Amino acid sequence: MGGPSILEVLITYYPLFLRGLWSTLKLAFISVLLGTLLGALISMLTLSKNKIINAIGNIYITIFRGTPILVQLYIFYYFMPMVIPILNSLPKVVTIVMALVINSSSYVSEIIRGGILAVDKGQTEAARSLGMTSKNCMMKIVLPQAIKSIIPSLGNEYIMMIKETSLASTLAYNELMFVKTILSNKFLIWQPLFIISGIYLMVTLVLTYGVSLLEKRLSVSD
Repeated sequence: MGGPSILEVLITYYPLFLRGLWSTLKLAFISVLLGTLLGALISMLTLSKNKIINAIGNIYITIFRGTPILVQLYIFYYFMPMVIPILNSLPKVVTIVMALVINSSSYVSEIIRGGILAVDKGQTEAARSLGMTSKNCMMKIVLPQAIKSIIPSLGNEYIMMIKETSLASTLAYNELMFVKTILSNKFLIWQPLFIISGIYLMVTLVLTYGVSLLEKRLSVSD
């Protein structure tokens, strides 16, 4: 393999890699944050005793968990602006965020639903027998306990989303993986791939360690 070394490329073009990393972390954070809000709503649909509402939530999850995220990105990037013309006047990154948010919400909804269902039903029944409303029971008893299992799982979803945002490079979004495309114009092919892989690895290892510490701290508080 010819050309400059990996270290030489990193030293020369590190601002590009830093900007790409920042864009990746920002895109992943926004996607998971908004995906969490939407996912919480979807989880309420799947927990509903109404069969129609429950079915709507489950169909949503089945569709967006059962189809590749790359396909979803292409549909939102190319097709949605034709369906919703106002999207044509907005930055293209909006459609990318929409696709990532919806995809993330389908996974987050299951995380939230699983956390809620993990809480002992006996506590809910006891609270209801004391005259607590369903809303108060959920807010004061179920969620405070469920959140201990939900938060670490959300951290893992953020880590997954960081890696999945690399697919946005296929739509020319200037995140970390797109740096490879930029540098390929300078005839640098293999070096950026190793640098990008190393950056992803370091970021995921640090975040995984952080999630692990958080999980231990929450388990100790039990």
